[in-house]
Amino acid sequence: MKHNIYVYILIMAGVSYLLRVLPLTLIRKPIENNFIKSFLFYVPYVTLAVMTFPAIIQATRLPLAGAAALIIGITAAWKGVSLLGVSVSCCVVVFILEAFL
Repeated sequence: MKHNIYVYILIMAGVSYLLRVLPLTLIRKPIENNFIKSFLFYVPYVTLAVMTFPAIIQATRLPLAGAAALIIGITAAWKGVSLLGVSVSCCVVVFILEAFL
């Protein structure tokens, strides 16, 4: 059975288009419900987190190094360290753990 890649691409494009156009056409007035507004506000953050966190663990040779870097990065960011400082500290943690474990 031969698969036609163009059919898959067209279906994917149609679904993506419908997901963007349907809310614009079905919702005419401003959203007043606070639950729906907060849900829509957090969707981009949740989507980014769902794509990023597994990659953090799997990007290193040792999953333990990735998990430790994640914890150190969250702690450093919570303490107010700059983005550069957080990324450097995470890289140092991964480097040390992978060098000695």
